[in-house]
Amino acid sequence: MKFTDGNWMIRKGYEVLSAVQAHDFEKSEGQLTAYASPRPILSRSNMLDTMLLTVQFHSPIEGVIGVKLINHAGVVERGPAFELASDGSHAVIEETDEAATLTTGNLSVRISKGDTWRVDFYRGGERLTGSAQKSMAYIKAEGEGKAYVREELDLGVGEWVYGLGERFTSFVKNGQTVDLWNKDGGTSSEQSYKNIPFYLTNKGYGVFINHPELVSLEVASEKVKKVQFSVEGESLSYFIVDGPSMKEVLGRYTDLTGKPALPPAWSFGLWLTTSFTTNYDESTVMSFVEGMAERDLPLHVFHFDCFWMREFHWTDFQWDERVFPDPVGMLKRLKEKGLKICVWINPYIAQRSRLFKEGKENGYLVKRPNGDVWQWDMWQPGMALVDFTNPAACEWYASYLRELVDMGVDSFKTDFGERIPTDVVYHDGSDPFKMHNYYTYLYNEVVFDVLVDKLGQGEAALFARSATAGGQKFPVHWGGDCYADYESMAESLRGGLSLGLSGFGFWSHDIGGFESTAPAHVFKRWLAFGLLSSHSRLHGSRSYRVPWAYDTEAVDVTRFFTRLKCSLMPYLFRTAVQAKEEGVPSMRAMVLEFPEDPSCETIDRQYMLGDSLLVAPIFNEEGRVTYYLPQGTWTHLLTGETVQGGSWRKETHDFMSLPLFVRPNTLLAIGANDNVPDYEYADGVTLKLFALEDGKSATATVHDTKGGVSLSAVATRNGNEVTVKVERSAGHTFAFEIEGQEGSKVEVPAGGASESFAVTLKG
Repeated sequence: MKFTDGNWMIRKGYEVLSAVQAHDFEKSEGQLTAYASPRPILSRSNMLDTMLLTVQFHSPIEGVIGVKLINHAGVVERGPAFELASDGSHAVIEETDEAATLTTGNLSVRISKGDTWRVDFYRGGERLTGSAQKSMAYIKAEGEGKAYVREELDLGVGEWVYGLGERFTSFVKNGQTVDLWNKDGGTSSEQSYKNIPFYLTNKGYGVFINHPELVSLEVASEKVKKVQFSVEGESLSYFIVDGPSMKEVLGRYTDLTGKPALPPAWSFGLWLTTSFTTNYDESTVMSFVEGMAERDLPLHVFHFDCFWMREFHWTDFQWDERVFPDPVGMLKRLKEKGLKICVWINPYIAQRSRLFKEGKENGYLVKRPNGDVWQWDMWQPGMALVDFTNPAACEWYASYLRELVDMGVDSFKTDFGERIPTDVVYHDGSDPFKMHNYYTYLYNEVVFDVLVDKLGQGEAALFARSATAGGQKFPVHWGGDCYADYESMAESLRGGLSLGLSGFGFWSHDIGGFESTAPAHVFKRWLAFGLLSSHSRLHGSRSYRVPWAYDTEAVDVTRFFTRLKCSLMPYLFRTAVQAKEEGVPSMRAMVLEFPEDPSCETIDRQYMLGDSLLVAPIFNEEGRVTYYLPQGTWTHLLTGETVQGGSWRKETHDFMSLPLFVRPNTLLAIGANDNVPDYEYADGVTLKLFALEDGKSATATVHDTKGGVSLSAVATRNGNEVTVKVERSAGHTFAFEIEGQEGSKVEVPAGGASESFAVTLKG
């Protein structure tokens, strides 16, 4: 939201009262409070007829500084509020004649005394950002009868801004106006299903704006050397999150807002759906499942989209008996084929739903101010909304989900959650404007908790579309409605990389695009990208997404990349454990892994899958691709070709290939099973060593499907000799091999907990 007209003028209709001078300070219980006046206090008369901005500083966890700007403190704080961690005060407060300082870990904030208001954030002696005179402000919108609180944080030369949720616009956010307000706008607009009030920069710090309501940002746009953010009301709260690396920023941010849960191993396999508005029954479903098996295509999850329920009855959690007369038997038959089951749901209750009357009579539905149930006819006739601020309504909704789990359902696609009205009242008195974005958190939390309760920790997986800060605790999320073309494929990737830089560990997208039907060449290129994403789903709108509906080669491409993904599960599941423990996403923007390489700062058409695999999807029929390899010796995983990095490359690939490179100094764990995603990863695993440099080490950790460590290994090179040390928690067989060196393979039988051996390099 823009308040100024160029550098000097204020836009018509606004009065900006900004922090000009520090008047005095207070210290109490780990909190430093500064009082800033909007004009110099030169005499006692200057103290009359003025506001005084209260600015509070504290530290909830080490390396994080919270800032709160307050005009009038008498405003009742109506929820909701983000659930944030705090382990006591970490603040050390000091005051001199020149400044007051609060320090936590290596991060500090310095508030200058004297005639010029100035707030500076430092890591040690390095200034990260700050708020200059007139940046903090209380703004009156005279014609609107509203007020806003604004902050402007400095950007340095060459400083790029990332994150702010799943955004499909340019990957680097500099120059953009961003309004954080969840909307169902598809992937081809500036709107987003997942608006996250958090950004980080290549300077190694992050900013979390602690507001679930609309936050408006001007990212190097209104003022090109500032990130401005503002909210309506009398106060503004934000946190500066220290690194120093971007990975450490994400670690601290997710310490504050919640770490991603570890999805079950089966969820990393291939998902196939009925698609959205297609006609289907058990016979259709079984033809898909059997068709996959007949073509030797590994399939792991089958998803029933909307029409498993009767039209105009969404949501009633009741199988449409006209097409599914025996749902329990059908689910049993599918599970006998080794499949997990997902069904589509949303938080909306149509007037014809069997739940509507119950919800209305018991007060489980969101109401209008006059007490009526809020309804409209968009999406479903007479659609109402579950009030998840009511504990009884949460239990009511959850009870129907439990019945479905008892039938055999393993997962829920939690669709929608963005179209949340503001002309309503909630059971707990929550502010409806704050609830607009926050609603999705409560919705997904209820569903996720049902799965944890019924299936156990580590067995819960959603397929969620909407999110806000903290929603990373309830994986998995997918990119929403995209077109079936290369442009949408690329914009989907931008959205996923931005979401990963917003604290979310796991992300998927509709392979082949959602709207319309892709040409076969688009589908095949998207298959390679989709099966080299953290989660992989074939889904569409008006047509089925079985590979043979495209052409024979699409079947071969599906088989090849599905089997490749299954064989990589020992490695991929380690990246999932890293997301859970460290807050680092499975699919990583290049800048996250190579922050010191300037060429990686703006790259958004390739990514790192974990820390060791580089993937460059192809976005054209001809197979042309331009991609960048950082310094070092990279090895193509599929061909074994080695390439020296530090430059851009142009190549052409057929549909069975794409740039898929192993990072130098990598010990890659490759599984013995290429048919399923959930198996004993350490049993028969091959530890393959890639381009280990002299004097360096490479490590690999293999987990079990619950996240425990089954095997850990370290390979160290000294001259022409590679020494390998392996620790095992169980007596599995494994193999070690040096990529590109015949005769280097060492087979180690089941045995003791510890193994050591040496292999001589040739050439």
